[in-house]
Amino acid sequence: MLDTQAIKKILPHRYPMLLVDRILELEPDRIVGIKNVTGNEPFFAGHFPDYPVMPGVLIIEAMAQVAGVLVLSQLADRQKVVFLATIDQAKFRRPVVPGDQLRIEMKVVKRKAKVAKMNGMATVDGKVVAEAEVMCKLAELGAELAAED
Repeated sequence: MLDTQAIKKILPHRYPMLLVDRILELEPDRIVGIKNVTGNEPFFAGHFPDYPVMPGVLIIEAMAQVAGVLVLSQLADRQKVVFLATIDQAKFRRPVVPGDQLRIEMKVVKRKAKVAKMNGMATVDGKVVAEAEVMCKLAELGAELAAED
């Protein structure tokens, strides 16, 4: 299990963009992470003031960050960063609101030296709230994300 401090040693993200609170399971081709959704999240101020809902794009970002922990945790060279390269087949099934705990499971579909395609699902209380396939691309810290040939 990895807590927030251990995650910060792997991911370069920081508040307010660090969207992973804990890693529960970490295997070579599978990972499970947690995002605790609180009423203090900055995005709730405008999305929506009278009915706070976590934006779908941030659920996908949380999924990508969990995937990034898997990819980066397997590298000895910590001078790398993972960029989100593609999002496919994203589906949003239910709203995520303050007090929810997102359980995010990501599984490797295909992996190459600098690219990993992963399929994932986010659930709240055992119910699917979102699913997507994401592709992450490794790059050097400070390097531009190069187009895939």
